[in-house]
Amino acid sequence: MKSFFTITHILGVVVMGFGGLMTTCLGMAFFSDDGATTAFYDATRIVLILGFLMFFLTKNASKKISQQAAFLLVTLCWGVASTVCTLPFMLQFPDLKFVDAYFEVISALSTTGATIFSGLDTMPMSINLWRHELTWFGGIGIIVFAVAVLPILGVGGMQLFKSESPGSVKESDMSPRVAQVAKSLWLAYGIITITCILSLKLAGMNWFDSVCHAFAAMSLGGFSTHDNSISFFNSLPIEIVLTVFQLIAALNFATHFLAMKKGSFSPYVKDIEVRAVLSLLIVSCLLAASVLWHNNTYSDFWVCLRHATFNLVTVATTSGFMTQDFNQWPIFVPMFMLFLSSITVSTGSTGGGIRMIRTIILMKQARLEMFKFIHPYAQKPLKIGGNVVDNSIVTSVTGFIFLYFMCIVGLVFALLLSGLDFLTAFSAIIACFNNAGPGLNLVGPASNYSILSDFQTAICTFAMLLGRVQIFSIVILFVPEFWRK
Repeated sequence: MKSFFTITHILGVVVMGFGGLMTTCLGMAFFSDDGATTAFYDATRIVLILGFLMFFLTKNASKKISQQAAFLLVTLCWGVASTVCTLPFMLQFPDLKFVDAYFEVISALSTTGATIFSGLDTMPMSINLWRHELTWFGGIGIIVFAVAVLPILGVGGMQLFKSESPGSVKESDMSPRVAQVAKSLWLAYGIITITCILSLKLAGMNWFDSVCHAFAAMSLGGFSTHDNSISFFNSLPIEIVLTVFQLIAALNFATHFLAMKKGSFSPYVKDIEVRAVLSLLIVSCLLAASVLWHNNTYSDFWVCLRHATFNLVTVATTSGFMTQDFNQWPIFVPMFMLFLSSITVSTGSTGGGIRMIRTIILMKQARLEMFKFIHPYAQKPLKIGGNVVDNSIVTSVTGFIFLYFMCIVGLVFALLLSGLDFLTAFSAIIACFNNAGPGLNLVGPASNYSILSDFQTAICTFAMLLGRVQIFSIVILFVPEFWRK
């Protein structure tokens, strides 16, 4: 019972926070007179009152929380916050089903970028801003999650960074205090976002599009204010700017902060994930362009390279923008892009998937196992960046990868059972689980997820949530031993 009041108290703060965020869109609706003023006024009022009541009525709740309750709190924060955030959509579009509104909010907060909306070009500016604000705050929330939430769950934030990113973050470079680390990450995230906004404006976007697309790029959320996404602009400078900032967002923001603090690129050079991510993407872009050119998809190799680079980077970094209907490309390229979305982004970034550091650990462990077959009595530790990786980390990574693939298999079968064809079902789950946005076939870049039934939409929503919280925070709630004292 004590945990119930404590959880309710914390959820009240979260709900009030999102109510406060709605006021920015209320201001936009009022001053632009876009027709959504009433929706945001009613939604803001309801959410703020609800959050205040939850907070005030439990003000005497204990400030201590058990580990079990902390894991439950993480899941409830996602569920409750996403529910209240659907209100502007539901009030503005009375015919919109809750399952679709919830899908859109989860897609935003999880920075997936999949959408059920069409007619984005004529949608009220405040509604579009709300979608992008949720995406941007979801992005920074994902980064800070590692250092602000996990300590409550019994795992220190700096411990997580050091174990997942050996060699890239050291206590001497960043304060071990959670609040100070979170502020540092906020600072880096904010500075880079402002730089992205200004760069997009210089590249030819108007201010509103610049803000929205910068929010989507830095969070790797992939939302757009236009149905045709980035192809609406048909601008090489805009594509270059977005490609660069998507690459930045796919790297560890702790590394960005250290580079800003030192005024040097040395943190990037020393970070093994940075080298691996950039090398993989460069080789992959050249390979994809070569396949497109070989199949005469475009007449000129440089055109192939332009389209392959932007669309591959946006999917591989789990963003979700698009300039071409890659559903029509030779199947190798879009399938390879979806594969890259599983492994490419760094720890401490806004992207999804397995993360590059886990990929590196598994590759090195596989190579070490082969070495042991040849030299069974040799003692050779697993090292990354000059640091020895503890066996407990390798075991944890192996367990995570197993759960990752089993969850994907189970969710794909759920969609197949509902009647979807294999390519649509498989690509939808991969795209949602990795928070990458568009899939293939019926959910390809030229369409959206509105084609799905309510059951199929719910499955994809769960996939986005499961992938974003990195599986364990939800799956552990169903383990009976976890709840035993």
